[in-house]
Amino acid sequence: MSEGALINRMGFNNEGSAALAKRTNALRKKGHWPSVPVGANLGKSKLTPLEDATADYLESVERLKSSVDYFTVNVSSPNTPGLRSLQQSDALQELLGAVVPAAGDLPVFVKFSPDLENEALVQAVDIAIATGCTGIIATNTSRTRPGSTGRLDQDGGMSGAPLWPLSRERIQRILDAADGRIPVIGAGGVRSPEQAQELLDAGCVAVQLYSGMIFEGPGLIHRINDGLVRNR
Repeated sequence: MSEGALINRMGFNNEGSAALAKRTNALRKKGHWPSVPVGANLGKSKLTPLEDATADYLESVERLKSSVDYFTVNVSSPNTPGLRSLQQSDALQELLGAVVPAAGDLPVFVKFSPDLENEALVQAVDIAIATGCTGIIATNTSRTRPGSTGRLDQDGGMSGAPLWPLSRERIQRILDAADGRIPVIGAGGVRSPEQAQELLDAGCVAVQLYSGMIFEGPGLIHRINDGLVRNR
């Protein structure tokens, strides 16, 4: 708590795409769909063998594409066995090459890990572009333990303030590799208007928050927006 960090070991703790499709379709039919875009974060089930991962993602796309506004292909969660191996070139090419056309007109984003090595990161960016992804989200949680948190014996992905230096460096590498060819959304350790502004100035088209909202509260969104307006 003192460092503003979390270690998440939950994985994809939900009832699955069939249950989500039922709820999102019901909201649309009742006219309760929000005015802001609502997307689905896709990841394979921990029960699905790695060789069946693409089919798992495609099943979720088919169930949800009539009721959500966009997809995020999550290949970077550290809590589902084997999931991060889908960032490797051949697996990522197969997965995105299948999901993007299956999604039809819906935007498809892909979210990468901050723990990817430089060469793998550049290859992943090129594949996201070549397969027609709408954008890249960088970055997810880390298996490393930046800062003075320690806890090297604990599994799970770290997020929060200590992630910022690592995510900031990886975001820059992704921006450099993308070179304006695909939009990049910056994420990882953001909890102030100054950090959001830094990412936008670097070339990100938007900023994503996750753990910052736990430590700063939902008002963080307004504080960041107000700060960005003041800095115009």
